[in-house]
Amino acid sequence: MRSASGIAAATPPDRDRWVDTLRIGSLLVVILGHWLMVVLTDDGQITNALALVPALQRLTWVLQVMPLFFLVGGVAHAHTLESLDRRRPPGPGRYAVFFHRRAWRLLRPALAFLVVWVALGVAAHLSGLTSRTDEVGRLARDALVMVPQLLWFVGIYLGACAFAPLMRDLHRRWDLRVVAALVALAVVVDVVRFGGGPALVGNLNFALVWLALHQLGFAWRDGLLTTGRGWAMLVVGYGAMLLAVTVGPYPTSMVGLPGEQVSNMAPPTGALLAQGIGICGLAVVLRPVMTRILGQARVWGAVVVASPFAMTAFLWHLTALMTVLVTARAVGVAEPAAATVGWWLTRPLLFVVLALVTAALVAVFVRFDRGGPTAQERPVDQRRWVDPVTALSAFVLFFGILIVSIVGVDVLGNRPVFFLVGEVTPAVGFAVLLLGLALLGAPRRFRTPSRA
Repeated sequence: MRSASGIAAATPPDRDRWVDTLRIGSLLVVILGHWLMVVLTDDGQITNALALVPALQRLTWVLQVMPLFFLVGGVAHAHTLESLDRRRPPGPGRYAVFFHRRAWRLLRPALAFLVVWVALGVAAHLSGLTSRTDEVGRLARDALVMVPQLLWFVGIYLGACAFAPLMRDLHRRWDLRVVAALVALAVVVDVVRFGGGPALVGNLNFALVWLALHQLGFAWRDGLLTTGRGWAMLVVGYGAMLLAVTVGPYPTSMVGLPGEQVSNMAPPTGALLAQGIGICGLAVVLRPVMTRILGQARVWGAVVVASPFAMTAFLWHLTALMTVLVTARAVGVAEPAAATVGWWLTRPLLFVVLALVTAALVAVFVRFDRGGPTAQERPVDQRRWVDPVTALSAFVLFFGILIVSIVGVDVLGNRPVFFLVGEVTPAVGFAVLLLGLALLGAPRRFRTPSRA
């Protein structure tokens, strides 16, 4: 293993270390936030500490860091597209090359996660565990739905990848005016939604809100997010969020809570967009000082060492949480009531145990995140149908992953759950996902031979 000084010396001088740190840090905050929020009640119900203790909901104003990941995603996609433009002339196959590379980077670890959880669902069904009416059966059914919910992020981020080439072209022509347009459209969607219009229109903000935050990454990459603009984003963003949650129809929490009639997350609202702009502004403001700190070999070395494990840890941290909570309940270890002194005092110990279990899972599954030379690096067919088929695969994969994240993985139980306009089952979700994977693989199966 290389030393910290060796890692620092091998890092290109133009590398944006703060962007890399934000990617890892945002996933770490999400992991710790979930570990803090998920509670198993005395009667065996999985719930959220924020719902039990509403005063804690203000923590989400700084702990909702998914906007930072989409900001960083925009930076990464801009870099990839620039590199692709230098090595590949415009023409058929360019979009396919870009999307294959980004999609498989996400899908490899996510599919490994799904294979394990589908197997667990099948085992639970065949053993009769999911048919039991007692607490154990309810926990099994809830886990098969709750744990895969984190895949919503994979689906939405994959959608951002699919739009990245188009949005990058728009940014080159219109720069920050594209962000302004997306923000304005998101606000219009909320006005229609909360003004008595069809509730379904709110789903447009799944695209508008996350694409607006992703678009800020292009501006970051091109140096348009100056410290002055960062302060403006911070003040205006958080100011608009405070106005929205105090005067508007928006809940306090920036994450979804069980039983709430309106969520800032599903679909995303203008309040979440405002919070996202604010926290992205904070990242811009902190950039100069954090760049200096990350210039220290030991600090940067820690970031580099942690980087390969971040996504795998994100995918498996809820599995670790459910394992620990259920095991503790089985051996008679009861959790203190949420937000009590005893609850706060036991959080550090719980986090240590969860970190150890997650580390063990990461050690097993990180190989799917790393991978070797994969199919997306090989030549892609350059016929004109390749890019449209790839775009169709992105569309189908987006819905397949989202359906699975909503309905869960109990494919034999196959209980229907409402999704967008009607009820769907896990079997339908996986059928859509498999179709998307088949479409994504089509250009490689029919690729033209590369020339020496």
